[in-house]
Amino acid sequence: MAHFVLTVSGADRPGLVSAISAAVNAHGGSWEHSQLSQLAGRFAGIVLVSVPDGEDDGLVVDLVALEAQGISVSVERTDEPAEEETEPVTYDLELVGADRPGIIAEISALLAAHGVSIEDLVTELVDAPMAGGLLFEARAVLVAPESASAEALREALEELADRLMVDVHLTLE
Repeated sequence: MAHFVLTVSGADRPGLVSAISAAVNAHGGSWEHSQLSQLAGRFAGIVLVSVPDGEDDGLVVDLVALEAQGISVSVERTDEPAEEETEPVTYDLELVGADRPGIIAEISALLAAHGVSIEDLVTELVDAPMAGGLLFEARAVLVAPESASAEALREALEELADRLMVDVHLTLE
């Protein structure tokens, strides 16, 4: 089996997922994992698919041809997902604070410095009626190696939260 990670995007409309999945299905492929979302009139996401050996070239041609329908598809061949040797540690992160540029840049840099990956990230701006501005909210699922120090990560996040003047909560999933 050949495995591919697809990055897809297009103007949000009915039939977008159907067009992509039809191309995969036409080559005997399987839609294995995906994260898709609509934002600001656009629909985008990532999809892991597999196709039988010998069908890979045809799949790529058909996916790239979706551009004519307004669907952009980037195709990257990947090895079959490997089994983890050690069990990673998963955390939930919640952040709330007054909106300002750079919050995600600073948080993500700190996480990377601690060897922590962001598995899922959802952000939004919400009205803060009592404060008269916008609040930035972020929710993330983080994955750290078993060897990572939860206490060191928590302390670093608390220091950064104080500097950014945001509330950060880190919990073991």
